[in-house]
Amino acid sequence: MTAVHPAWLPDDLLAPLGSRRVRVLGAGLLVETVRAEIRRAVALHGGQLVDDPGSADVVLAATDDDSADGVEEYVVSRSGGVTTVSGAGAGLLHGLFHLVRLGEAAFGPDRPTERHAPAYPLRMLDHWDNVDVHPVMGQVERGYSGGSIFYADGRVRADLSRVAEYGRLLAAVGINRVAINNVNVHRREARLLTDDLAGVARIADVLRPWGIGVHLSVSFNSPVLLGGLATADPLDPGVQEWWARTTARVYEAVPDFGGYVVKADSEGRPGPFAYGRDHADGANLLARAVAPFGGTVHWRAFVYDHRQDWRDRSTDRARAAYDHFVPLDGRFDDNVVLQVKHGPMDFQVREPLSPVLAAMPRTHLAVELQVTQEYTGQQRHVCYLGPAWSELLGFRLRGPGGATVAEDVGGVVAVSNVGDDRFWTGHPLAQANLYALGRMAWDPASDPATVLDEWIAMTFPGAAPGIGATLHRIMDGSWRTYEDYTAPLGVGFMVRPGHHYGPDVDGYEYTPWGTYHFADRDGVGVDRSVATGTGFAGQYPPHWAAVYGSVTRCPDELLLFFHHVPYTHVLRSGSTVIQHVYDTHVEGVEEVERMVAAWAGTEGAVPDDVFVEVRERLAEQLRSAREWRDQLCAYFFRKSGIPDAKGRVAVR
Repeated sequence: MTAVHPAWLPDDLLAPLGSRRVRVLGAGLLVETVRAEIRRAVALHGGQLVDDPGSADVVLAATDDDSADGVEEYVVSRSGGVTTVSGAGAGLLHGLFHLVRLGEAAFGPDRPTERHAPAYPLRMLDHWDNVDVHPVMGQVERGYSGGSIFYADGRVRADLSRVAEYGRLLAAVGINRVAINNVNVHRREARLLTDDLAGVARIADVLRPWGIGVHLSVSFNSPVLLGGLATADPLDPGVQEWWARTTARVYEAVPDFGGYVVKADSEGRPGPFAYGRDHADGANLLARAVAPFGGTVHWRAFVYDHRQDWRDRSTDRARAAYDHFVPLDGRFDDNVVLQVKHGPMDFQVREPLSPVLAAMPRTHLAVELQVTQEYTGQQRHVCYLGPAWSELLGFRLRGPGGATVAEDVGGVVAVSNVGDDRFWTGHPLAQANLYALGRMAWDPASDPATVLDEWIAMTFPGAAPGIGATLHRIMDGSWRTYEDYTAPLGVGFMVRPGHHYGPDVDGYEYTPWGTYHFADRDGVGVDRSVATGTGFAGQYPPHWAAVYGSVTRCPDELLLFFHHVPYTHVLRSGSTVIQHVYDTHVEGVEEVERMVAAWAGTEGAVPDDVFVEVRERLAEQLRSAREWRDQLCAYFFRKSGIPDAKGRVAVR
């Protein structure tokens, strides 16, 4: 069997720490994980695990501070030739991996004391894994890296060693929560809550030594589906009692169970609307069931009408989350986290921030990101998302001088991109997105370019000179390159329905899903202004409502999201809309060609299997980028009748 790729923890990376004399102080499960990591490192690299305090070069010490606020914090210092890390709970484990990241720099001259703590207590990955292979969605919905690492043959895997390796990788970047099943809960996944609890407990046992808690996605209809009740009405006493009893059994099996994730009244999933109740009623039902055990309910705000009449321009999917949830601000119990997609649509390569993120001050919010690249190349394309996440987390949604999104929310949740592929993420370079998600959830102010270089150095330690710079050139601007050759100016989608891969400009234009660009002979874009459109722009705080609502002030990159304009409309860049389409699609392909050539130069300097896998995926990216260029340019030439001013786009 081919060995699993070590991702950002190859054995060579442990040499600076593993070649020294290390003392580990303290007891408990997480301290034992730290001790086992040191034992492994010194066995590989000639160091020692020592007990004598006078002989240690490195001291890793567990503190007695187990308070909720300090449980993941750690302190690092170097004095008198000794590097010391101290921390409580998972803090010591995070401190260990901090030393691994620093490498030799952790053992040089004396350095002042540094205190490190995560920005949020909650840094979570949602897995959209199915226990059974779903006939349409497969084993991992929107997964592009093979099957589930948790399930095989309709049950939790007998061998969970791969899950343990995954826990180690996540602990190294600071992820502390994992939801282990699909938010679109099918019957088999629903039974994890009751009949298959022993399997859930086994997964929790494997992840617990890495400081990672387990959550379950549950069906709101579980009392009917699993309990034989006639109703799932959240105000029905029998339903409340069923959830309380069922939840108590979950905590008997998994005492540190994190809580529930719920997708309700969305895309056909059952929810409280069926009983004339609202989302606060539904979320609070489950919150009160987990509250006695310290659990949390993550209630997703991805709720909209997916049976729209395409001819009705007054119905706007972008408005839906705000319209549904903002009136409920202050009504959610304290252990409910409203999980809000970063944009108002669906993880597009470019869309504005969801106005919900600035409109619910009395509700706990988490921003939801997507690591698995559903709309950004599906891990067949290089698309490093760190710059996109940095931009949105640092955005001041309340206006200049206001709080950033990172400051407004209380947690970061993201859809995971791993599967049982040898490289974890299918595309070896897509590992960088999972790494960056963890590092930026820990510190949203992290520079994404620095995080990328950190990932390169950890994943390819000892690489030949220049390889790091080559990888940086290929990856750092890849998000904007992907944007260039796909949907322009924030209009979004234009993908093939269902699987969402590849261009299909009108693919969703006449469907019930509400994702339209309204291109006609005169222009393109969706009018979401207050004055003449759907009014979505007015859901933003005053500064951005004024900016987005004005065709002259709206940023170019979002123009078609907020306005329907002529093809001859002049952008703030000085280009017309139609010429921008031609320029970006041609230039995007040219940039992918440069990426292919740059990667070819790494042959022999990176592992052969990585080289071949990336080369093959880059070839597919180039084919796909050319297809996007040709279809988009031809489509808009035929709509507008305006040729490329530079004569590059041949339309037959």
